[in-house]
Amino acid sequence: MSETTHAGNGISPEQAAVEQELVDTVVASFDKAEDPRLKQVMQALTRHLHDFLREVRLTEEEWNAAIEFLTAAGHITDDKRQEFVLLSDVLGASMQTIAINNQAYKGATEATVFGPFFLEDAPEIPIGGDIAGGASGQPCWVEGTITDTSGHPVPGARIEVWEADEDGFYDVQYGDNRIAGRAHLFADDEGRYAFWGLTPTPYPIPHDGPVGKMLASVGRSPVRASHLHFMVTAEGLRSLVTHIFVEGDPQIEIGDSVFGVKDSLIKKFETQPAGTSTPDGRGGNNQSWARTRFDIVLAPVLI
Repeated sequence: MSETTHAGNGISPEQAAVEQELVDTVVASFDKAEDPRLKQVMQALTRHLHDFLREVRLTEEEWNAAIEFLTAAGHITDDKRQEFVLLSDVLGASMQTIAINNQAYKGATEATVFGPFFLEDAPEIPIGGDIAGGASGQPCWVEGTITDTSGHPVPGARIEVWEADEDGFYDVQYGDNRIAGRAHLFADDEGRYAFWGLTPTPYPIPHDGPVGKMLASVGRSPVRASHLHFMVTAEGLRSLVTHIFVEGDPQIEIGDSVFGVKDSLIKKFETQPAGTSTPDGRGGNNQSWARTRFDIVLAPVLI
């Protein structure tokens, strides 16, 4: 075998040729795929995966550790916890996919990560209703409008909202089947919406599983910046999955564990002293509350 090494990897040309031959063989194994998109994805995945393996010169012990990691992620995943979504989030893959599929368009509201805690069939509330459902935290009045990029109201747009309580837990994390901190409502004929929620606070993503152990091993924090989730859908317009973040939250500067913060989504949450009248006419009370505004602009489906 030649003593000449392969540039960049410290391996001989002969070894590089053996490795490349395997890549070519595996890529070619997908040539007969009937779906051209599936063929493209699988062949690109194969090339990039093998490039990664060869770049880092992965050891067999590391390969086994990776298999154990993925197996553990599968075991901890159930109908209320999605560890693979969490893994995608902390690697930035979720945000990159969102960036690719939600390109900027004429002032449309920016999208961000979906997160692992959305549930179908959240209860419906009327405009001005309360999503808290008994969850602890400072009450927060959230209001805004839904329009298209031409400024026209979007009546009847469906707005899904969900958030953690002040202790940093979503309802599904309690394991007692409670429904709290989530609901859906519909915009009125002028595209307006409003509801009571909770002032968001920072919290860690679930870090008792393999993803949390991985973050700890590389010195990364699991904490997310304070946020409130939205998913907005309307016929003929691009569905939007996004959050709003709390202006002044120190965690924004420290770093969001899933890379979800965008400047346009940082909103002012204004604390109101106890006794201040509320926008829905409830009058004063003995607890402080906050208010914020989030005007949402939906892009067309085909752009």
